[in-house]
Amino acid sequence: RLSPWTRVRALVEHNQFATARRAASALPPAEAMQAAQILEQPARWLTTHERRLTREQVPPALLALSRLARDEPRAAARFASSLNLHFDAEQRGLAWGRIGHMAAVKLMPEATEWYRHGGDRVGVAVGTARADEVLEWQVRAALRAGDWKMVRATIERMPRPLADDPAWIYWHGRALAATGSPEAAAMQYARIADRLEFYGKLAAEELGRPIVLPPQAAPVSAAELAPMQANDGLRRALAFYRLGLRIDGHREWNWQIGVANEGGRMTDRQMLAAAEFARRSGVIDRMISTSERTREQFDFAQRFPAPHRELVERYAGAVGLEPTWVYGLIRQESRFIEDIRSSAGAQGLMQLMPATARYVARRTGMDDFSPRRVNDVDVNLRLGTSYLRMVLDDLDGHPALATAAYNAGPGRPRAWRASLPRAVEGAIFAETIPFNETRDYVKKVMSNAVYYAALFDDQAQSLKARLGVVAPKAAGSTQLP
Repeated sequence: RLSPWTRVRALVEHNQFATARRAASALPPAEAMQAAQILEQPARWLTTHERRLTREQVPPALLALSRLARDEPRAAARFASSLNLHFDAEQRGLAWGRIGHMAAVKLMPEATEWYRHGGDRVGVAVGTARADEVLEWQVRAALRAGDWKMVRATIERMPRPLADDPAWIYWHGRALAATGSPEAAAMQYARIADRLEFYGKLAAEELGRPIVLPPQAAPVSAAELAPMQANDGLRRALAFYRLGLRIDGHREWNWQIGVANEGGRMTDRQMLAAAEFARRSGVIDRMISTSERTREQFDFAQRFPAPHRELVERYAGAVGLEPTWVYGLIRQESRFIEDIRSSAGAQGLMQLMPATARYVARRTGMDDFSPRRVNDVDVNLRLGTSYLRMVLDDLDGHPALATAAYNAGPGRPRAWRASLPRAVEGAIFAETIPFNETRDYVKKVMSNAVYYAALFDDQAQSLKARLGVVAPKAAGSTQLP
């Protein structure tokens, strides 16, 4: 049960300011007036009360610090230092956890110090809002700072469901190794080393296991394919796709794969057959998503298809890009849906924004460019690879930075890089990207590229080498869109 002040503070920390104002108005009149002032002018309230804070004013002070920390973490930290003796251990965990969290998201170097002021109650104190994020960003701040002791202590303070996330299993292993517990580290890596995603690959490499493709499943037989071709639900899904009703098609297709098969999910063999049916029907994204669900039998040619290979290799080669990286990016951008259009207006296989397409066409001397042609596969690949090359050159040839720039725009990765206190592994840079979408995007694109390289080259790969090292560099200006 939350006290009224705790409830208002929690709403503020969830950025629900309109609801926080309504909740504050339900307080007794004098307190409601005080809460309204705090929500509008937290620094003014703290300046007035910091030298004569009473016990009753501690909850309002925590609200004021929380509100101020969102926009001005340094100012909040100055007030929190002044008020620190008025707080008990739980309240210090609340105040400094919030300040550290907001500073970490802004990639401020003081974040670890401010987190440390909160002690071992950060992220676990009663009344903590967004507790998982508070702890996750403490780990990320510590990774940027190279503070492996804090990384280890924070992950070991996480609740079990959060600590069992592959990201924190991997970084817990790294922290254990860095703090003198290599055997315990190896046990952590072993928990996820068989997983086929980003941190599973990195864990396998820590155990000295190169990244190779799992054994190829037997080809789908005609007898296995026939029930999928006759499946009314899958055929309905294809009809939805032909009508341009992709959401309805996804619902129908996923129901057949995951629920409708005699009340349960399809077997691995059935899913491989359904994926093959999707391929033959020209619905490549469903082939990928269906094949990705198998647990024991794998067909990586289904999971990582390479349509338009001649065009991709031609345009990637023309600008000196690795085709496997381009494929990894396309797979994440569009799942090879040629006419897809995002809610923001990005179009085609490489999801080009109209302004970007025009800019690249002008820069590359494409005289016959027309916005109507952006979805054309040839045009989209030509412009998309050219733009990726421009972004890569703008970021000193670093693929992880360029991947982030392709998603978030070139200016942001330059700023994130400029804020680094030291050179860091590419995996640390990726994990500490402050945008959730871009962080996930970089991990998936780089992971995809490794599997495409394994498929194309038929040899072991290293994700860690591909991620490289990101060194700090002052953010310059750019004209890239």
